[in-house]
Amino acid sequence: MANDFSFEDEDPFRDSFFGEPEEGERPPRDVDGGEEHEVRVIGVYEHRPEDSPQPAAFVLLRDAAERSVLIFIGKFEAMSIWLALEGTTADRPLTHDLLHNIIDRMGGKVERVLIDDLWNNTYYAKVTISYNAKTVEVDARPSDGIALALRAKAPIYMAEAVLEKAAVREE
Repeated sequence: MANDFSFEDEDPFRDSFFGEPEEGERPPRDVDGGEEHEVRVIGVYEHRPEDSPQPAAFVLLRDAAERSVLIFIGKFEAMSIWLALEGTTADRPLTHDLLHNIIDRMGGKVERVLIDDLWNNTYYAKVTISYNAKTVEVDARPSDGIALALRAKAPIYMAEAVLEKAAVREE
């Protein structure tokens, strides 16, 4: 029996797997996009809250207007970002190295990462990948998107609406 399914004929991910968001859940992201600003990764840091025995990692991003945004991330993502910033690699490929290698070897390219939403103190991002004259956006955690963008030397953007909510100007 032949398989008649084709990705060109139908988008298998068109409908949400989990259905519509329930009350109190994050609504779908705005599709118009709005204004975006390129941000650069300043560094990855640790902060040890007084009431916690474990340090928390965060990545510091900054735009051209010197607005800074802290995004708290997991320790493994922090290490992955730090390695990419340092221009070094682990002995064996980390998850972000693997993903970058797969995209690259399949002839694709990470075009950009956009941190496009902030809801209930959680940031959301999209990774734009071009492949075979097509472009696809993939939902991602900002930390994963940043780690991948650094490896692919792709620009990182942040929506103005997110910058307005989260950014601080350093004095």
